[in-house]
Order: sequence, then C-alpha cells, then structure tokens
Amino acid sequence: MKIVLYIVIGLIVGSIGGFGAGIIAFPYLFPPPPVNEQVADKETKQVVATGQFIHADPSDPVHFGEGGVTIYKDLLHLEANFKVGPGPKYHVYLVPDGNITPDTDVQNTMYVDLGRLKAFEGSQNYPIPEGVNLSKYQSTVVWCEQFNVLISPATLDFKN
Repeated sequence: MKIVLYIVIGLIVGSIGGFGAGIIAFPYLFPPPPVNEQVADKETKQVVATGQFIHADPSDPVHFGEGGVTIYKDLLHLEANFKVGPGPKYHVYLVPDGNITPDTDVQNTMYVDLGRLKAFEGSQNYPIPEGVNLSKYQSTVVWCEQFNVLISPATLDFKN
C-alpha cells in the first residue's frame, strides 16, 4: 500500500514540476519567429517620441533588451533592431515614470498595456488606444506578466 502512495505522490510532484519547467523552458525551446512589421504611411505620420531599450540589470543575463522604439500619435513601433531575451507572457506597456529600474513598482502605476509581445526580435507595431495622452507616459517597457519582472525599459525622448 505504501508503494502505491509513493507512486501517486511522485506522479503528482513530477507532473507539477514538469509543467513548471515546461512553462519556463518553452519560450527558449520554441521561440516565435522574428517579425518584420512596417509602419503604414510612415511619411505622413508625425513622430511623437523615440527611445532605446536598455539592459536594466546587467547582473541578470536572462532579462535584457536592446533596440529602438518610435512612438507615433496612434502607434508604438519597435524598430528592426529590437531584441529581448525570451520568456513567457511578455507585454508592452506605456509607463508614466521616466527612469524605470528593476526596483520600480510598474504593476502599481497607471500603465497602458498595448498588448502581448509578438516576437522576441524584429520590428513590431502596437496600436495606441484613442484618448491616451502620450505626454503623461515617459517610458515604454517590456514586462513579464507571468512573473511580474521588468525585462527592458526605454525612456522616451519627446519631439516638439
């Protein structure tokens, strides 16, 4: 009877552990392909702000980002040189704070969630909802919603 109990406990613990490892390993083993989205009517759109994603915590080799971001009145565009380390459930946020660090409490700010990251590299477009006052958002970040972790911030430089 004890052996059956040990087997059942082992199966439960193994299943939970395997599932957890799978969630963490899946993005590394099967990353989405890079995207190459273009900005429609780029010549007629006015650039509101630009920025560069940075590696917020150099001591953390897993959570990093690099590349440019361009903000238009109705669109956030990650440039072709955009790249982040893979992980689960990444989202793109507009954040009111200007100097985002790993200690910034992003989850408790009035951020705007523009959607789930489409790929870990390449140019991508995210529509900005109508009525968002962009001057109130000093940064954009890639945020891991699964673990509430900052992946990479970009401080925005507003154009006049």
